[in-house]
Amino acid sequence: MSPAYSITFAVLDIKPEPYAIGPTLSARVGIAALGEEPVHAIALRAQVRIEPNRRAYTDAEGSGLLDLFGTRDRWHDTQRTFLWMHTTTTVPGFTGGAEVDLPLPCTYDLEVTGSKYLHALRDGTVPLLFLFSGTVFFKGATGFSVQQIPWDRDDRFNMPVSVWRQLMDTHYPDTGWVRMRRATIDALTAYKSGHGFLDYDQAVTELLSAPSREPS
Repeated sequence: MSPAYSITFAVLDIKPEPYAIGPTLSARVGIAALGEEPVHAIALRAQVRIEPNRRAYTDAEGSGLLDLFGTRDRWHDTQRTFLWMHTTTTVPGFTGGAEVDLPLPCTYDLEVTGSKYLHALRDGTVPLLFLFSGTVFFKGATGFSVQQIPWDRDDRFNMPVSVWRQLMDTHYPDTGWVRMRRATIDALTAYKSGHGFLDYDQAVTELLSAPSREPS
């Protein structure tokens, strides 16, 4: 940005988007623009990262994070900031300041690092870092001008874990997603059908409980 024009961003709130087809959070972002001309539009991009070392974890949460970070004695080296998602939106014209909803599409696929991390959390907050970028369009006395959002525009936000759990409970009540190889799915399907089970959950539960019924 030129010295005569400055723009900043702040995450004000994050909540579930009630009308989305798939699980989507909505981040309310406040924008402040100081300049001689009104903003015509912004093509806004954001990289959303999780900063796991900004919070403490219970023993139960630590067990759920074993696949991601290893044992606690290794966390000093393994708990690094990691990417959760990229997202975009278009901000309509404004003068001085505005607020916009930034969509955050989510998944409950436990093969995805972000979902695996969030699934392990029981309470507290999710430490997020928003890195903003994009293009600002504004109209001055000599016509339209285009400027890039500076690389150092970022903001941190601690999203309550309950917000993510509310989102997933709405779309996947008391369920989750686990990816398996096709051969494993075929074998599980045959096992389910052969034993007359109504669904895969019942088949997996039966398989998990089988060792306890074996004679000692």
